[in-house]
Amino acid sequence: MPGEGERHAVGASEAVIKAGAAETGGTLFLSETTIAPDFPGPPPHRHERLHDMFYVLEGTLTMRLADETRELGPGSFVCVPPGVVHTFANKSARPVRMLNFNTPGGWEKYMRDLGQAAQSDPLTPEIIGRIASRYDFRAE
Repeated sequence: MPGEGERHAVGASEAVIKAGAAETGGTLFLSETTIAPDFPGPPPHRHERLHDMFYVLEGTLTMRLADETRELGPGSFVCVPPGVVHTFANKSARPVRMLNFNTPGGWEKYMRDLGQAAQSDPLTPEIIGRIASRYDFRAE
């Protein structure tokens, strides 16, 4: 329901886990994420098995896909298949609100670890990359 889900503050940003592996038989992760202005995002990376999908609800998400950079506004959808180098950021002065889908499920473990780390240190691309490296995430 609106406003429900497992909330994780990630610095000034927030991820609300709507569904994870436990609720979907291991098939899907879904979060409603608000990315704060000037959020640098994770380092460029790729996934070996994970399909990483983004649907922008509000704001403008800057997304790098391989060698191309796109500005994604509301209604934009991107599916990043395994092996494709990508990253994202909010370079604007307004928050970005988006849905992040991943298949298979399990990405919620990363989001929990990231939220916990953000409680003690400001998140930088290096810190994000170090935490994500425990999961299906290979920095490029």
